Amino acid sequence: MLGHHAMIATLNHEQDPAKRGELLPAAVHIGKKVWLGANVTVLPGVTNGDEAVIVAGAVVTKDVPAKTIAAGVPARVVKEITE
Repeated sequence: MLGHHAMIATLNHEQDPAKRGELLPAAVHIGKKVWLGANVTVLPGVTNGDEAVIVAGAVVTKDVPAKTIAAGVPARVVKEITE
């Protein structure tokens, strides 16, 4: 599920000022039954595990394990889903 204004970014730029026009693509992997809340941003190269929940407004900069809830900027796991 995707909340309103969720963004999945797959491109970044070189940090070297002489090369900033070059794009660095990196895949984003969204597992099964993942829920991205409203205004979530998922950055390039990140994997969201199956059944993970990303709380509204979070910025996902690192992988989120399956069956966890992640929140914050940057997003971090705040709870495991045990059901």
